[in-house]
Amino acid sequence: MTDRTKSLHPGMNPVNDTSLTRESWKIFQIMAEFVEGFERLARIKPSVSIFGSARTKPDHQYYQLTVEIARALSDAGFSVVSGGGPGIMEAANKGAFEGKSPSIGLNIQLPHEQAGNPYQDISLTFRHFFSRKVMFVKYAAAYVVMPGGFGTLDELAEILTLVQTRKTRRIPIILVHRPFWEGLIDWFATTMVAEKTINPEDLDLIQILDNPQEIVEAIFSHYEHHGFEPSAEEEEILLNL
Repeated sequence: MTDRTKSLHPGMNPVNDTSLTRESWKIFQIMAEFVEGFERLARIKPSVSIFGSARTKPDHQYYQLTVEIARALSDAGFSVVSGGGPGIMEAANKGAFEGKSPSIGLNIQLPHEQAGNPYQDISLTFRHFFSRKVMFVKYAAAYVVMPGGFGTLDELAEILTLVQTRKTRRIPIILVHRPFWEGLIDWFATTMVAEKTINPEDLDLIQILDNPQEIVEAIFSHYEHHGFEPSAEEEEILLNL
């Protein structure tokens, strides 16, 4: 550390060589996650990513509804992608597993809550949330968002930001169960739009639906005029995601 650095940061210790080496080599682990994800998921298109609480029990109405939605999507030809864990994630994989199309779980290593469910045709495990989140977006033809907690809100905010800023292509973003979500959407409209932190048309990125068949029809309706395969421009956008 130079004298100038010491004067700027008097309490800072020199970087430990072992720590620096571990940080540098970490990049290869991150690369491996992306490579495996790209190679194993490139052929699952079209797919729908489903999100929701890991804490939802199998006897809850949200769990049963998610099974029905995932089964309807799977029978309609969509691979279904979930976080691979319990709760809504398990329900999504279970419904897809019972249907005609692949069930995919993108598992994450966590100190608690996350344990892989048994309904996965393709199962990947990630150490890093950011690489896992890229996989959710990159091959998704739609996002279906069930009631959930902070992780679910994180995924919702992520896809809204990416679509709003045109860092990914426009896809259907469907919130399920109006009583759970309408307070949040009202706040978007009455506070965020009013404060000009988002534009009124940004609310058009979101739909709220409750019926499995309506969800399937909404996704097909979105792609009716330009097909599920990305255009050349969209391919370039997804390449730089």
